[in-house]
Amino acid sequence: MKLTDVHTHSAYSNDGISPLEEMVFAAKAQGLSYYGVSEHFDYDYLHLGILASGKPIRMTDADAYFAEARALQQALSDGTFRILAGGEFGFAEDARCYGEYGRLIETYRPDFVVNSVHACDGNDCYFADYFRGKDKAYAYRSYLEAVRKSLDAPYGYDIVGHIGYVSRNAPYPDKALRYEEFADPLDDILKTVVARRKILEVNSSMRGTESGFLPATDILTRYFELGGREVSFASDAHDVARIAEKRESVCAALKAIGFTHVTVPDRGKRIRVEI
Repeated sequence: MKLTDVHTHSAYSNDGISPLEEMVFAAKAQGLSYYGVSEHFDYDYLHLGILASGKPIRMTDADAYFAEARALQQALSDGTFRILAGGEFGFAEDARCYGEYGRLIETYRPDFVVNSVHACDGNDCYFADYFRGKDKAYAYRSYLEAVRKSLDAPYGYDIVGHIGYVSRNAPYPDKALRYEEFADPLDDILKTVVARRKILEVNSSMRGTESGFLPATDILTRYFELGGREVSFASDAHDVARIAEKRESVCAALKAIGFTHVTVPDRGKRIRVEI
């Protein structure tokens, strides 16, 4: 069975831990067939003045990252192991961000792009400042509105990243983002993902809810009901210990819903890998 993990970060990212070379060799040692690195490109933070725990974030050095990633790709990719040099773009509805992301794609030609919403209402919705004074319904609806806007991004992207990110560190007793509570905005998002033939990411970096991944099983089931068949697996690992984390449980849940494969985007191609 071929193994995939198409959304990871190394020390090039602001919150990454392990060096890129260590991440790549660890992925190869685990027997992955497709290993995608998607360093953070957070022009939303840069142009909107968003802080993380009260501090500006360090921006990824695109020149250094892509140079090393391409060198590793050339040296280690073979018939059994493929390194993908991609990026995770933090969405913001801002013309300056659109321009930065467009130039990055034109300059570096990433193998794939993950389009993710981290920021909403002027804050990263992982941190406490976002939730201050908001009940769950308002906080989550505002986030989902931002996700829907992100699908209209004017630059090319392949994957819609970690729907439900807002729930990762939410302060509510029941922090799960449930389909039944937000059916209308989620249907709008999922129908748009299907219509535009984007890949819906299943991200295993989640704790404290029943499913243990994002989006949860109820949302994935609805995506399948609406005709969605393209999903990618993402550990969102920031160090070597978490590469491919919980892949078996995610794939088991996908198979129970009816999915037969995960999809790996590679320079415009869609590679289907059976699960």
